[in-house]
Amino acid sequence: MKSKIMATVRFLGSGHELRKNNFNVMNKVALYTALLVSLFLTGCNSKPTIQSYFVENSDKKDFIVLDVAPSIINIDKTKLSAEQKTALASFDKMNVLAFKLDKTNKAQFETESNKVKEILKGKEYQELMKYGSGKDAASISFVGDENNISEFILYGKKEDNGFAVVRILGKDMNPNNIMNILSILKSSNIDMEQLKPLQAIMK
Repeated sequence: MKSKIMATVRFLGSGHELRKNNFNVMNKVALYTALLVSLFLTGCNSKPTIQSYFVENSDKKDFIVLDVAPSIINIDKTKLSAEQKTALASFDKMNVLAFKLDKTNKAQFETESNKVKEILKGKEYQELMKYGSGKDAASISFVGDENNISEFILYGKKEDNGFAVVRILGKDMNPNNIMNILSILKSSNIDMEQLKPLQAIMK
């Protein structure tokens, strides 16, 4: 009789362990499912950025991509104002992506330029200035807050030539920096060798 009771206890105990193991397995399945769904939703909700647009199009035949070093600016720094020196010190590098328009890619030109404009409407980008509209247009946007800007984006489009997107990357930049950097670029002896691949689109 005692052996039957012990056997019954062992049986009931094994059933408890079985239910416990099943519960643990179900918990793990639910956890992994939640993680997969979360990753899927994150991937679906991620919006394109100017950086991802550069990566996506850098090897395509209608695009020209350049990484421009600060050495492109050839200027006597002793003649710079304090603000210009600060702006130059904050400047790290420029990335340029240009689309060369020709007779065969007019439709693609419209599609790609609209993609850039839609990206720049995202919450990540704040528009600082805008020039013109329609056929010929340009804008300056930035990433970050006004006292700690990590990136300026210059976008320009000419109906007869194509469009270009310029990322000016740096540290602790502000809106005055971009105006000073553009002023320095305008008055400096630019190293055109770094811009050689862009000469075709400038013609």
